[in-house]
Amino acid sequence: MNFQPFNQSPPTLGNQYDEDRVLRSYLQRALPSDVLHAIEPELRQMGDLSGGELYRLQLADRLHEPTLTNWDAWGNRIDQIEVSPLWQRAEKLAAEFGLVAAAYEGTYGRFARTHQFALAYLFHPSSDVYTCPLAMTDGATRTLLNSGNRPLIDRAIPHLTSRDPAQFWTSGQWMTEATGGSDVGLSETVAQMEDGVWRLYGRKWFTSATTSPMTLTLARPEGNPSGGKGLALFYVELRDAAGTLQNITVHRLKDKLGTRKVPTAELTMNGTPAIPVQELANGVRNIVPMLHLTRTWNAVSAVGFMRRGLALARDYARQRRAFGATLAQKPLHVDTLAQMQAEFEAAFHLTFFLVDMIGREEHGELAPEQADLLRLLTSLAKLTTGKQGVVVASEALEAFGGAGYVEDTGLPLLLRDSQVLPIWEGTTNVLALDALRAIGKDESLEALKEQVSSSVAGAQDGRLQAMGALAQTAVAHAERWLLQTRQRNLLALEAGARRFALTLGRALALALLVEQAQWSLEHEGDGRPLAAALRFAQTGIDAIVEDVDADMARALANDDLLPLQS
Repeated sequence: MNFQPFNQSPPTLGNQYDEDRVLRSYLQRALPSDVLHAIEPELRQMGDLSGGELYRLQLADRLHEPTLTNWDAWGNRIDQIEVSPLWQRAEKLAAEFGLVAAAYEGTYGRFARTHQFALAYLFHPSSDVYTCPLAMTDGATRTLLNSGNRPLIDRAIPHLTSRDPAQFWTSGQWMTEATGGSDVGLSETVAQMEDGVWRLYGRKWFTSATTSPMTLTLARPEGNPSGGKGLALFYVELRDAAGTLQNITVHRLKDKLGTRKVPTAELTMNGTPAIPVQELANGVRNIVPMLHLTRTWNAVSAVGFMRRGLALARDYARQRRAFGATLAQKPLHVDTLAQMQAEFEAAFHLTFFLVDMIGREEHGELAPEQADLLRLLTSLAKLTTGKQGVVVASEALEAFGGAGYVEDTGLPLLLRDSQVLPIWEGTTNVLALDALRAIGKDESLEALKEQVSSSVAGAQDGRLQAMGALAQTAVAHAERWLLQTRQRNLLALEAGARRFALTLGRALALALLVEQAQWSLEHEGDGRPLAAALRFAQTGIDAIVEDVDADMARALANDDLLPLQS
């Protein structure tokens, strides 16, 4: 007997631009026709690479991770980091496609950011998170330009925004120390003036993309007070003209759950030469432009991963047969994929609304209250999409059954890499508290309410009108809770910050999805965005809880005894 076992065909990807209905429909609505006509060939080319060459290389390159060589054959300390073949290819493509440069060349005015991030969104899932150094490079570019430091601008910006791979630089962002991740005010790194040169001394616990030629970092000039205001922002080039690290010792590469292709290092600076970017204080405030952009890249990465998981799961569902039919014909599997798609579409429109606002802000087209909303939205979009990304990635793996848990399918990468998104650039809790602080200082909540109302105002379909009312009601409930809790219990305000922020983020996402759905009905005759809005609304938008018992919360959190009371 010649036994021939069954082998399941793997999922395949086509052109990731042509197959992305959500992206193409949004760009049709958001961009002038001449801009879309000009950039579409490039987007299609990136879509072909993302679903073709880069995806195949990603699967073949699965086991290659960065390596650190501390010593050469003759006993010299070199701390040389080598990255994977895919990362080498990704760096060249990132430069040539202008994944940073496109935002600064001025070709498409306020639409340059949409162009840039549409490319990044397509590129990200097949790049093994090469978007990490690109995010920091974009942030460093904006920070240096905002600083007005002409010598540093002239030195670094031509490299950071180059389309020539031989000239292109990426930038690091060194903030995290063992003393406190998000509490950067606890930084122990000091800056000393020695023979007319500022030199940095300290250990950085987590430095992503440590192969970049330059970085922006925080250090405390000697004599400065403690806390964030006493830190200063410094520019550092890692190597001298001979290619030798400038008093930097790389101790190890971090052994991480995911983003394993990103060469994240723990290192010590022992007299590394540095240049102040601005004044010798207020470093945390001065690095904020970088954080706003890296958080935006984080959200774009989240929706890129969600889209990839869906593309693979959908193709597999059309192939895989079980119990007499394909998974694509099984009602429960269909329902699961529909829920994933709704989360993705809501996250996509929230993210690209943020992208559009950045483009308008950079070209002077935002009113003051909209500028307040932009600052709030960088936190809300990042925290909302980060949580969505993990959920959708987990569901994507489950859609493959056991194959989703097997490393050589390449599928577990989606979940492992997605898990970083709620952590990098501020955890969900840290950003929720940031959102509360922002709302306490400006008119951002009022601006968000107005945006939700504006987005749903054009809804003509009765179902969309109901969804719009649901979004408005959720925001109103969040505002009422904020006002009441702020007056009577500041501890309860902090405890509820996550639920408050997620309510605002999901309510705005729903309103933006309603706006897209109405446009799609009118201009494309397509009811799929409407279906996404209805499904997304059913998952729960309003997360506000009116009265949380603090004693019960502490008992649960710390597993402490809670005496029964009659």
